[in-house]
Amino acid sequence: MVASVEIGLARPGEASWIALYSRDLIEHGLGWGWTPSRILRAMATKDTNVAVARQGDRPVGFGIMRYCDEEAHLLLLGVAANRLRKGIGSALMAWLERTALDAGIGVIRLEARKRNESARAFYRSLGYREVTFASAMYARDEDGVRIFKDLWAG
Repeated sequence: MVASVEIGLARPGEASWIALYSRDLIEHGLGWGWTPSRILRAMATKDTNVAVARQGDRPVGFGIMRYCDEEAHLLLLGVAANRLRKGIGSALMAWLERTALDAGIGVIRLEARKRNESARAFYRSLGYREVTFASAMYARDEDGVRIFKDLWAG
């Protein structure tokens, strides 16, 4: 775990950083869906948390999670390229999982690109299970995998 990282809700001024990071490193090849205005709308939505990991005042990672009655859906998770493999993604996921449990939600679902083996391995290391593959989930030629974790199972 990274001791110098603080995680909390995103500030409006961080929406552009999150959106640009998503565009350049997560959504590459798909078009830009998570624009600054969409990030700001997510921040204003009562059933969605936009969490940011900060070192000092600088954002170094983020996660966006939507909460439903019985499950949560991780929409985006990203860590700055120069901060990968330092525990920031794990810290963000722990924060988001605690938030879900506090809301009485025990299942988290998410999707990843099938070819993104590092993301898939990351989620597996946190106890997530791949449940199905989906053809053309992201684009005509970009397959995906649906992943979930039962937080109540232990």
